[in-house]
Amino acid sequence: MIFSPPLIPARLVRRYKRFLFDAILEDGGEITGFCPNTGSMRGLAEPGSRIWLSRHDASSRKYAHALELVEADGTVVGVNTALPNRLAEEAILAGLVPRLDGFQTLKREQRYGRNSRIDILLEDEGKGSVHVEVKNVHFIRAAGLAEFPDSVTSRGAKHLDEMGDLVETGRRAAMLFVVQRADCDRLKICADLDPAYGRAFTRAIARGVEAYAIRCALDRFKIVPECLIPIDEDGLRAL
Repeated sequence: MIFSPPLIPARLVRRYKRFLFDAILEDGGEITGFCPNTGSMRGLAEPGSRIWLSRHDASSRKYAHALELVEADGTVVGVNTALPNRLAEEAILAGLVPRLDGFQTLKREQRYGRNSRIDILLEDEGKGSVHVEVKNVHFIRAAGLAEFPDSVTSRGAKHLDEMGDLVETGRRAAMLFVVQRADCDRLKICADLDPAYGRAFTRAIARGVEAYAIRCALDRFKIVPECLIPIDEDGLRAL
């Protein structure tokens, strides 16, 4: 995915009310913008952090600038939670997830389960179908280890149980974690911050739900799905 035009550098003043941030542009101008991430953004909202913004001049938008990237822990991190579905689609079409490769059709936002929507539905006359749920990842506490979630997500646990239900009807279902930072070589389910999600993930895997993690390379010009990284399930077996 290419940022066109290239992103605008700035310094973060503060992020607040979940959807808003204040920043200082390189020319000294002060702006308020939209934060397309409703999560906790642990470790990614420190005042003074170097950030990069997209600009949108549509008259329907209240704020022209949107937060896209943050520099943290010596690397660039993508924080826009609207992008992972697109990045997951790029990864699948590029063949980066072999077990999700070669399907005839890819559909977005399809209804399933108990009034839910699946992010991607892969279908093929010979291969059958796979329901793919995409999750954004940008949280780390230990070097090289990405973690999900960074806060409690009851909705995420619900989706895992519904995907397990799908598998028990004979269909395939897969979690695809998109890691929007390049400094991680594995992913861990963060069961200490959200024990219910950890238990739901363990149940889902036991029921046959598949799980994959894709790491991205990124800079102010682009975010590119790069490679699969392993998911560390140590510690979940005891939940």
